[in-house]
Amino acid sequence: MKPMLTVLALGMLTACQPNTSTAEKETSSELKQASSVVAKAQTESERLNQWFAVKYEEELQMSPMMLTFLGRKEKYDQVDDMTLAAEKKIFAWKKKNIAELNRQFDYKKLDNEAKISYDIWQHQYQEAVAGQAFVHNNYIFTQFNGIQAFAAQFLINFHKVDTESDMLAYNTRISGTATAIDQLLERAKENASKGVRPPRFAYQGVIEQATNLITGAPFLEGETTGPDVALWADAKRKVAALVKNKVINQAKADELQAQAKEALINRFLPSYQALITWFETDIVNTDAVAKGVSSQPNGKDFYNFKLKSSTTTDLTADEIYNTGVIEVARITEEMVKIKNRVGFEGDLQEFFTFIKTDPQFFFNNNDEGRQGYIDQTEQYLSVIEKELPNFFGVLPKAKLVVKRVEAFREQDGAAQHYFPGTPDGARPGVYYVHLSDMNSMPKNEMEGVAYHEGNPGHHMQISIAQELTSVPTFRTQAHFTAYSEGWGLYAELLAKEMGGYQDDYSDFGRLVNEIWRAIRLVVDTGLHNKGWTEAQAIAYFKEKSPISEEAIISEVRRYLVLPGQATSYKIGMLKIMALRAEAEKTLADKFDIKGFHDTILGGGAMPLSLLEVRVKNWIKKVQVQ
Repeated sequence: MKPMLTVLALGMLTACQPNTSTAEKETSSELKQASSVVAKAQTESERLNQWFAVKYEEELQMSPMMLTFLGRKEKYDQVDDMTLAAEKKIFAWKKKNIAELNRQFDYKKLDNEAKISYDIWQHQYQEAVAGQAFVHNNYIFTQFNGIQAFAAQFLINFHKVDTESDMLAYNTRISGTATAIDQLLERAKENASKGVRPPRFAYQGVIEQATNLITGAPFLEGETTGPDVALWADAKRKVAALVKNKVINQAKADELQAQAKEALINRFLPSYQALITWFETDIVNTDAVAKGVSSQPNGKDFYNFKLKSSTTTDLTADEIYNTGVIEVARITEEMVKIKNRVGFEGDLQEFFTFIKTDPQFFFNNNDEGRQGYIDQTEQYLSVIEKELPNFFGVLPKAKLVVKRVEAFREQDGAAQHYFPGTPDGARPGVYYVHLSDMNSMPKNEMEGVAYHEGNPGHHMQISIAQELTSVPTFRTQAHFTAYSEGWGLYAELLAKEMGGYQDDYSDFGRLVNEIWRAIRLVVDTGLHNKGWTEAQAIAYFKEKSPISEEAIISEVRRYLVLPGQATSYKIGMLKIMALRAEAEKTLADKFDIKGFHDTILGGGAMPLSLLEVRVKNWIKKVQVQ
C-alpha cells in the first residue's frame, strides 16, 4: 500500500501547489523530497532491471545472429562481425557499462534477486577483463566447434524463411558467412604467427568439414546434375516452400534461387577454398603428436583462466585432478556392484569388453537401426515426462524433438548435444544425435544421455530459463557451463529417482556416463597441466570405462581443442548435489524437492557461487514460513 499512497500524496500536493502559501510550499517541497527518497529506495531493483533491459538490447543489436537464435528478424540479412576489432569494441562497451552500473545503483538497496543480477553482470565483465590477456590463445577453427561447419548449420536450422524478404536475407547471409570465414581466417593466421595452432587432427577435421560443404552442386563444373551441397539443397527447399505456400510465384522463385546460387559460387566457394588452401599449407607446422595448451606461449596461465571460466570456481588444476581420481574410484565400486548383481563372472575389465562387444547392446548399423535409436530415445523421454510434475513446480512450455546430426557435420562417436528453441516456443529445442556409426552408440548408455540432453536435463533447464519473466532478459540467455552441464549430469541421476533405469544394464550405462565425466577431470588436467600425451589420455579412458574407442578418441580430441570445458560437468554436479544435501539437512521435514528444483532453475544460469547464495536465500525463506 505504501507506494500507492506515496503516488497519491504526490499527486495531491502537485495539484494544490499553485494556491498554497510560502510555508505550505516549503512543506510541500520537503514532503516531495522525502517521498522521492522513499520511492527511490523501493524501486532500486526495478530501476536496475530497466537498466539491464536497455543494456541487453544494446548487446543483442551488436549480434544479428543472436537475434536470429531468439527468433527475431531484425538485421536478418547480417552476420556478426568476427574481427578482433569488433571484440574490442564490445569489450569497451562492457567497460563503459560496468562503470555506469557501479555509479548509478546502490547495491545495498537491491532485493536478493536483483543483487544476483548485479553480481552476474559483474562476473561476466570480470571474466572479459581476465580474458583480454589471452585473445590470441583460443583456437579459431577446430574439428569440434569451428564456424566452417556451424555457418551452414546456422542458415539451415535457424534462419527461418516465411517471406520473400526472408529469402533475400538468407541469400545475403550466404555472402556474409563468407566474410565471416575470411575474417576468422585472418585471426587464425595471426594466432599461428604467435605460435598458437590447434593440433594436426583439428586441421584435418576443418579441411574435411569445409570440403564437404563445397563438394557437389552447384559447384560441379560442366555438370548439370550431381549431389547438392547442404546449403544449396536448403536454399532450394526454402524457395520451394514459399511457392508451395503461395507466398511467391515460380518466376520469383527462379530469381531467388539464382541469387542463392550466385552467392554460393561467387562468395561462399572462394572463401572456403581459401580456408582449405591455408589449412592444407599450414598443417606441416602443426605438432604430429597433440599437446595441451600449456605448451603455448602464455599457455599455463591460459589454462588456469579456462578452468576458472569453465567451473566458475577457484579450484586449481591439481585439486580438479584429485577430485576426478576420487570420483573415478567411487563410481568404479558402484559399477562392480551392478556387474555382480547381473551375475557376470569375470572382472570389471572383462565386463567392459562384454558391454562393448555383445550385439544385444547395439542397434543395427543401418537406417533401420538409426531410426530405432531415435524411437527408443523418444520413448524414454515420454515416460520421464509424465513424472516431471512430481519433481518440479515449473515446467517448460517449449517442445523437444530428437534429430540426427546433419551429414555435413556428423562424426563417428561424437558426443550428442542440445540446441535450444526460441523463447516463444515457435522453434522447438532439439536433441541432436550422431548416428553415422551405430557401433559407437550403445543401447545401455542412451537412456542417461537422453535425460541429460532432454528432460529433465538441458531442454528443461534452458527452456525454463528462456521463459522466465521474473528476472532481467539477459539472465534468461546467460550461459555458465558449470551450471548448465552440472545440471545436465545431475539430471541423469535425478532420473533414477523419477523411475528411470529400470534395467540394470541401463543403470550401469548411467554410471558409464558419470564416470565419463569424472574421467574428464583427470584427463583434461592431465593433458593441459601435467603434460599427458593424447595416447596417455586415451589409455586412461580405456582402462576406466567401457566407452568405445571411437568415442574416446573423439572425446580426448575435444578436450585438446576446448581446454577446461570438460571439467565443468562433474564440478557443477557435485555442487548441486552438495546444495541439495545442505537444504535437506537444514530444512528436514520442510524440504520440498519441487521447491529446491525450482530454485535451481528459476533464476537461469549463474556462477556456482551465486547459485549457492540463491539456494541459501531459499532455505532461509522456507525456514520462516
